[in-house]
Amino acid sequence: MATAHSYSGNNSRLYLLGAVLVLWCVAICGRLVFLQIFSYGKFVKQAGHQQQRAIPLAAKRGVIYDRAGHELAMSVLVDSAFAVPTEVKDLPTAVSLITRITGDDYNVVLADCRAHKTFCWVARKANDETIQRINSLKLQGIHFQKEPKRFYPARDLAAQVLGSVGMEDSGQSGIEHEFEDELRGRAGKMFISVDARRQWFADVETQPDPGENLVLTLDKNIQYIAEKELDQAIHDTQAIAGTVIVENPHTGEILALANRPTFNPNLRKQITPGALTNRAVSYAYEPGSTFKLVTISAALEEKVTNPDEVFDCQMGSIVYNGMRIRDSKPHGLLPVWGVLAESSDVGSIKIALRLGEDRFYKYIRAFGFGQQTGIELPGETRGMTKPVSRWSKVSIAAISMGQEIGISPLQLTSLVSTFANDGVWVAPRIVAGRVQPRGTLQTVAFHPGASHRVISSYTAAEMRSMMQKVVLEGTGRKAILEGYTSAGKTGTGQKVDPATGVYSKTKYIGSFAGFAPLNNPQLVVAVILDSAVGLHQGGQIAAPVFRRISQQVLEYWHVPHDLPLAPQHQLLLAKMKDKDLEEGTPDHPGETLETAEVNGDSSESTKSPSLAQSPMPAHVGSDGDVVQAAMREPVSRNLLPTSDRPAISSKTPEPGIAAPVRLPSSGTVVLDVEQGGIEVPSFVGKTVRGAVESAQEIGLELDAVGSGVARQQTPAAGTRVAAGARVTVEFGR
Repeated sequence: MATAHSYSGNNSRLYLLGAVLVLWCVAICGRLVFLQIFSYGKFVKQAGHQQQRAIPLAAKRGVIYDRAGHELAMSVLVDSAFAVPTEVKDLPTAVSLITRITGDDYNVVLADCRAHKTFCWVARKANDETIQRINSLKLQGIHFQKEPKRFYPARDLAAQVLGSVGMEDSGQSGIEHEFEDELRGRAGKMFISVDARRQWFADVETQPDPGENLVLTLDKNIQYIAEKELDQAIHDTQAIAGTVIVENPHTGEILALANRPTFNPNLRKQITPGALTNRAVSYAYEPGSTFKLVTISAALEEKVTNPDEVFDCQMGSIVYNGMRIRDSKPHGLLPVWGVLAESSDVGSIKIALRLGEDRFYKYIRAFGFGQQTGIELPGETRGMTKPVSRWSKVSIAAISMGQEIGISPLQLTSLVSTFANDGVWVAPRIVAGRVQPRGTLQTVAFHPGASHRVISSYTAAEMRSMMQKVVLEGTGRKAILEGYTSAGKTGTGQKVDPATGVYSKTKYIGSFAGFAPLNNPQLVVAVILDSAVGLHQGGQIAAPVFRRISQQVLEYWHVPHDLPLAPQHQLLLAKMKDKDLEEGTPDHPGETLETAEVNGDSSESTKSPSLAQSPMPAHVGSDGDVVQAAMREPVSRNLLPTSDRPAISSKTPEPGIAAPVRLPSSGTVVLDVEQGGIEVPSFVGKTVRGAVESAQEIGLELDAVGSGVARQQTPAAGTRVAAGARVTVEFGR
């Protein structure tokens, strides 16, 4: 019995031991299953985090070309230095040595290396000298990797157009920013791993795909000419900033776009925020007299006046709704073309008043003001305009001479291009197209942007003729070219002093925008100079820049001369005086540009100006119809009815001036004007050659529009004009 009992106890212990072993095996197997199956992903992730790091491989950005295929921006492979912190024996010392070479912040680099045990950058996209100096240190755990770095072969050429990129090759401004998605390509991926012996190795999982290439409308040579002449102008005038735009008026292609101040995009650390500003598209300013092109062309298109109608400019002074506005110098009787050539504010106001607010505003919008042009550059301004409902009682007078409205240099260029392009506004463009990164030669076809007709071909021809007179006889005489005809308009606007909020007496923006040659415009050039010291009028400082740029570009293109190469232009330039080129009014009837944008008189004031304030011409009949006349001498310098003007002085008149006559207290004042000059014959029915010969015989100049037989003319037959006046004749078949 004792033996049986002992055997039974042994069995129980064996069973217990077996059960424990079974449970232990089950636990071990369960743990293994848990670790190998259920927790596998978690531990693999932890191991990967500890032993390897995924590094994005930057794609090679697309190349930016000019219209001839010259590289303006490209990517080149350079060395970058990185550290594997687990391999570095003395990390703080290594980082200190490297940052002394690179100039980077020691604490930032050290913190990044301590946060990432397997990989950290210590010198990104450094130059050859920096890489050689780091390599000469022979630091353990410091390695090198090739990366694409953005490079601009022409340095600061077209800097604001091209823009710049950051350390990760992402576009920060300009074309680089606007076309970031197309240029950057698709990044690849590389894994940096460290094994148990702390040895690293790299594995490229995905190769990067390069970005698309861009072809711009810029011409590298024209861009160089524009920037060279702008630099010279800044040096000569001491202006704080300047802009030059060169455009093909028929297609809207921007051939050059230059700004000062500028920057070198290769020197990323030296770029200042102010230099990044593309003033050509982002800067809004009061244009001054260049805006008279809108005023007069709208009036011609609406047929409320014609180029030879004479307006009394009242010796350069007018009172409109209680505000006195003066010209820079006194003007008496001027035809409409003379108002533009001499840049008379008084004459422009009278023309605008006849046009009326609603029609005036319609053309302001039609010429593209108050809206973006759609050019492929970031940060484009709409300018500053306001609807008629917010115009004050003097807004029409202020806007007619380029005050109380803000425009960009690009909008000014598009305005002048409209006249050069036969009255059709074409959206400016600076990107010709995109091409895939291939090794073969590719052709890019440029497609012009949106376009619409603003004025008729006939009005555009009239404006071109009048703009030529600005250059030959008016404020733009420093824009005369050698062997080429040219046309344009000067402008001078006062800036608002930020300290006082009122117009400055010393800070001006001088501008000139024009085209050449006259009858077959090949280019439009706009020049804007900000805050010149000393001479500051547009005709004094901007017109010469237009002349130098246009002359060089036309010769570069081998455009045939349309004038004989004679020294006559030198005689004209020698005779002119800077004072003769002055324009603009010292008075500011409207609000400042900033105030005009946010304020406005919503109530429409009833305007009942006196005759001198009204848009009526110098010779008015009893029924208000215009009587065409050529005036030799101003008979009266004020057309106010007696009830609205001071009493006429009884003093003895000065020699050569007729004694004043007391006017009736009511009724219409009629000026008797001596008839003189040449009577315009009828050209209707004549061929182009016949009309030209007839005009030359009697001493008139003829502008032919179209071909075939003459259909209509301006001024009409029988009108008396001065010798050498221009007659515009429209021909048709």
